[in-house]
Amino acid sequence: QVQLVESGGGLVQAGDSLTLSCAAAGLPLSRYTMAWFRQAPGKEREFVAVNVRSSATVAYTDSVKGRFTISRDNVKNTVYLQMNSLRPADTAVYYCAARGGVYSVSIRDYDYWGQGTRVTVSS
Repeated sequence: QVQLVESGGGLVQAGDSLTLSCAAAGLPLSRYTMAWFRQAPGKEREFVAVNVRSSATVAYTDSVKGRFTISRDNVKNTVYLQMNSLRPADTAVYYCAARGGVYSVSIRDYDYWGQGTRVTVSS
């Protein structure tokens, strides 16, 4: 049974940093493309960052470039999202997701999802 469990969310002030973690069970991380998505209140879920399997390829949505970093530890079977210089606009529930295919920013292409972790950034 595949499980993705996010953690690390919380309430922070603008300019602060947070690191989100996504621990995977029942899924060999090295074989999967892993991504982070987020959903702000009243908005659709959107792509944030992706780390492509078996490669160093990463990609980010424009609004987080230079501030967020996605990484993975295949030994710990965990994916991370380092978030710096947080803004109120980053407030959302953050979800990690996995797919057996290659690069994609589309929600519909991901097979497995975590339950989400909430990030709230106050001004």
